[in-house]
Amino acid sequence: MDTFLYIIMVGLPARGKSTLAWKLYESLKRDNIKVRIFNNGYLRRKLSRENTSYPEFFNPKNKTSAALREKYAIMNLRRAKNFIHKEIAKKRVAIIDATNVSFERRKKIISFLGESNILFIECINNDQEILEENIRLKTHIPEFSHITESEAIYSLKKRIEYYETIYNPLQNEPNFIKIDTFNYKIIQYKVNDDLPFIDRVRDFIVTPFIKNLYLLRHTESVYNLYDKIGGDSELTPKGIEDAQKIAKYFSNKKIPLIFTSSLKRTIQLAQIIKQYQKNCQIISFNEFNEINAGVCENMTYSEIRKTFPEIDRARKTNKYFYVYPQGEGYVSMEERIERGIKKVIYLSKHLDNIMIIGHRAVNRMILSYFVYKRQEDIPYIYVPIDRYYHITINQNKKIFELKSLNL
Repeated sequence: MDTFLYIIMVGLPARGKSTLAWKLYESLKRDNIKVRIFNNGYLRRKLSRENTSYPEFFNPKNKTSAALREKYAIMNLRRAKNFIHKEIAKKRVAIIDATNVSFERRKKIISFLGESNILFIECINNDQEILEENIRLKTHIPEFSHITESEAIYSLKKRIEYYETIYNPLQNEPNFIKIDTFNYKIIQYKVNDDLPFIDRVRDFIVTPFIKNLYLLRHTESVYNLYDKIGGDSELTPKGIEDAQKIAKYFSNKKIPLIFTSSLKRTIQLAQIIKQYQKNCQIISFNEFNEINAGVCENMTYSEIRKTFPEIDRARKTNKYFYVYPQGEGYVSMEERIERGIKKVIYLSKHLDNIMIIGHRAVNRMILSYFVYKRQEDIPYIYVPIDRYYHITINQNKKIFELKSLNL
């Protein structure tokens, strides 16, 4: 049976096109579909004799560079078409990974391919905070290795500005999906033809995708010694010693990104783990800060029982929905924890391994995001210091393992 599909990515830089392209690649491959990504940027960097990272190369008024970019685009389309028609009997998908933001470019694509099985996927993300973080991460790719981070950020932002001048959102194309890549949510769906694999593709793009997530709690902190809650204490000597053991434990795994809270104890553990890694970056999010105990911050549980017996009784009655005066509760953490998880998924791209170092209540909320738990049970999820959760998620399976750190 002659079954094939062209998937054409659309969107401004840093909107998650390549991440989604790789997600589709991995997912379709698992379904025994022959699939290949054709990335215009990769071809440009490979074939260009000159450095094409400078922003003026992407200026639409620069006729020389525009001609070069057009040449590489056509070359990639030709390769994709050859791939599709190489093995007629097999199911196959060609993914064209490029900005393709102008109506004229998309018209040329349709004309060149001359096929009906074309699906455009437009990646949209208007969350400025996550865009800034993604741009910063992009500055660490080899293309910008010859310039400073600030110069690379300027270059990328200027490149985006040039693309914005020719940006025409999908509208008249026969088959397209618009997706909010930060919230992995379909914004608009318009598919007029009977496209192969469309049900699977639709499912893939709205499902969180994590190859390997290692969820850790920080090691022993000063406040742990005194049974105090909250605060911003540092690790104890034992906590540092255990952190070294954890770092050695993970030293045989490549972990390019470690996400932490903005509190010292999680950042300290991440910094020690980073010493045993190559090309590892630490990103700290306020979203993963421990629950704010309000008037009970920096107190022991014994002190809370004596000073605020009404708080102690009320929290024991309904721990999930109880909110500390001037502070938080599990229920009020939901929104920020969900945002933190979405930031992790968005920024981790198609990396094999990522890590989150959090706190007891925070890690309970992270686990509950992926594993169904009754709300009243979430405050009792087991989150020890000497173990970690290994999480894998795709459309076909979910794995949650509690593993020992051998401390």
